Amino acid sequence: MVSPQNPFKRQKSLLNEIDRLQMVELAVEDNFDLRACNAEFSMPKPSYTINTLTYLNERYPQHQFSLIAGSDVLTHLHRWKNVDEILKHTPVLVYPRPNVAEEKIRDEIRNHPQIQHVDAPLLDISATFIRQGIQNGISVKYLVPDSVEEYITSRKLYL
Repeated sequence: MVSPQNPFKRQKSLLNEIDRLQMVELAVEDNFDLRACNAEFSMPKPSYTINTLTYLNERYPQHQFSLIAGSDVLTHLHRWKNVDEILKHTPVLVYPRPNVAEEKIRDEIRNHPQIQHVDAPLLDISATFIRQGIQNGISVKYLVPDSVEEYITSRKLYL
């Protein structure tokens, strides 16, 4: 899901949503199990997860949706709009991220039955790391698919 406006981020800090959508489409083009989604483009801004899930569940009632997030999200999940309603109906798959302040994760979030921690290797790579590498003239080859790297280079993104 490409979000035009995350309520926790300043609009000016975000790349154009069309460029972000195109990069996601390029990143998943060889995987038939994944698809980029622009459903939030036609929804009011900022984009709230509860609204997106409501829309998706109404439009695709035959599917069960899950959220996938890095463990750093858990430190502020309690601030999300209608988080109790989200957690009532939606599993959250949590990927480990380095340097997460575990003490900042509220117990009701940490111990919630809908939150499932994924056993995966800990990779210290983030979108911020990739953007900073590009800004500093460092190659991001092997950090993003070749097609995404070519798109970033051709459009001179993050410079």
